[in-house]
Amino acid sequence: MHFARVIGRVVSTRKIEPLVGYRLLWIEPTDAEGQPSAKPLVAVDTGSYGDDEWVYYVTSREASLPLRDPFCAVDAAIVGKIDSVDRT
Repeated sequence: MHFARVIGRVVSTRKIEPLVGYRLLWIEPTDAEGQPSAKPLVAVDTGSYGDDEWVYYVTSREASLPLRDPFCAVDAAIVGKIDSVDRT
């Protein structure tokens, strides 16, 4: 699980069949304090997240599990919104 901030949307006029109905979002990975920590990437939106929301995402094999087709080829998927982080 990784933290990220939604920084934009990706418009795609054509998608593979398993991704039809899902939005693609441009996200910027962050650390636990919300500071940018890596280069932005594209992730599948599984929960209608919006601009500037702090979210968590999964990568690799786990990225396709929240989708209707768990064998769809995706690199990253947003799976939840972060309200706060308690590091104690």
